Amino acid sequence: MIYNTTHNNKEAKAQFNDLLGKPYSFLKAIKMGGIGSKRMIIEQVSSSFQKYMNTVSDINYGNIEIREKGIIVHITKGLQNFSWAIPTYQLHVYKTNGFSIHAQGNFVRFKRNKLLKENKKFLDKLIDLKIENDKQYEFY
Repeated sequence: MIYNTTHNNKEAKAQFNDLLGKPYSFLKAIKMGGIGSKRMIIEQVSSSFQKYMNTVSDINYGNIEIREKGIIVHITKGLQNFSWAIPTYQLHVYKTNGFSIHAQGNFVRFKRNKLLKENKKFLDKLIDLKIENDKQYEFY
C-alpha cells in the first residue's frame, strides 16, 4: 500500500503502525546505528508506480526507513512525498546493477552510484534484519 504523506496523514500513520509496528524510539535508533537511509536516486519503478515519479527529466529520490516488522520506502515527487509500506515477510531485495526492493508485485530500483555506496552499511543492516526475520519461519 502506498500513501501520500506530504502532509500529516493520520490514516497512513495508523496503517503503518498496525502493519509494521511503531517507529523505534530515539534511544533505540541510536543503539541500532540509525534506522533510516540517506537519499538515493531512483532509477526505475514498476509500471503501477509510474504515477508517483516525476514526468519531466527531474531526478527521483527515495529513502528507506526500518520498522520493527518491515520497512517504509519514501519516494519524493517534486514537493510531494509518497510512502510504501512493506512487511518483512513480503520483502525481497536484489543487488543487480543497482539495488532493488520488490514486494506486492511492485519494485523500486535504486541507481548504482556514490549515493548507493554511502548507504552500504545501512543496506547490509536491512539484509541482516531480513535474514533474522526469515529464521523465525524455517520449517526444518
